[in-house]
Amino acid sequence: MGSLDRSLIAGLPVFEGVAAADLDRIVGQARSLRIAKDQPVFEQEQEAHSFFLLLDGHVRVMKSTPDGHEVTVRYISPGELMGIAHALGRTTYPANAIAAVDCVALAWPSQLWPTFAADFPSFTTNTYKTVGSRLQDAHTRVIEMSTEQVDQRVAHALLKLVKQTGKKTEEGILINFPISRQDIAEMTGTTLHTVSRLLSAWEDQGLVKSGRQKVTVVEPHQLLLIAEGRVEKS
Repeated sequence: MGSLDRSLIAGLPVFEGVAAADLDRIVGQARSLRIAKDQPVFEQEQEAHSFFLLLDGHVRVMKSTPDGHEVTVRYISPGELMGIAHALGRTTYPANAIAAVDCVALAWPSQLWPTFAADFPSFTTNTYKTVGSRLQDAHTRVIEMSTEQVDQRVAHALLKLVKQTGKKTEEGILINFPISRQDIAEMTGTTLHTVSRLLSAWEDQGLVKSGRQKVTVVEPHQLLLIAEGRVEKS
């Protein structure tokens, strides 16, 4: 525990405005974790024993439905908190969190949450900004599901992932973690067949390139036009 340094968290948005001495206190109470690809960080309805900060990698957040389906809710990127059940007034985790790649995270016992909330007001404010942003994302997705055509939803999902994790390459902007067509289908409330058909069509048009668990957006502006419903269907 003593080997962890505040440089791990200094400069991250969630710790903006927190004094250096307080950062030392915060990081001094953390433990570091390595989570192998495809392993759970935490599981839905499990007792929320810890909350986490992702330092490296990407984590897929999935919700299990009553009929046994898994719905991909969002992806967590480095610098983001996860497992903050106590900020939502919960004692259990609301979803599953699975490492999309090998990950490194910091973890704090959930029993520290009230202390952090009382002692570090900037951290608390920033955390609730995160919660608010995620609730807004969820609201936006509900609207997309109910009002948009499937091609718009898939285009929106790809653009969001590019914005969140995109890495420029010679081919375009790579979604910088493994993502399958099934993952995209779960994110957008459609079928694997439909996503495969759309991506194949968009590849033929030079808009994207995709392979096994890999998607590169070649023409983001054209994809935006599709997302906004401004492309006439033939």
